[in-house]
Amino acid sequence: MTEFKVKRVHEDPSEDDGRRILVDRLWPRGISKQAAKIDDWPKDATPSTELRNAYHHGEVDEAEFAERYRTELETSGAAVALALDLSGTVTLVTAVKEPDHGHVPVLRQALTEAI
Repeated sequence: MTEFKVKRVHEDPSEDDGRRILVDRLWPRGISKQAAKIDDWPKDATPSTELRNAYHHGEVDEAEFAERYRTELETSGAAVALALDLSGTVTLVTAVKEPDHGHVPVLRQALTEAI
């Protein structure tokens, strides 16, 4: 069984994080790759640049963003492909200030459903 956790990249890594996966399309500023201790960075499982920019510029609201991101994940098969390689504890690592909003909960749900 796979357990998904969410952690901000600025939080210290810990032994109970399990596999650490960066779920942002861009590398977080001010964090070295050594300090982040990221095991995988599947950019194809992150929102497209176009969708991310539309959300950050207020062109789409959170509900439309989530719906469009979910469609991207389903169309590409990225969440299913990533989920097939996961087991045990997995920590989804992000630089977003509010990980309970935006793409992280959508990806977490898609991964949970794909397992």
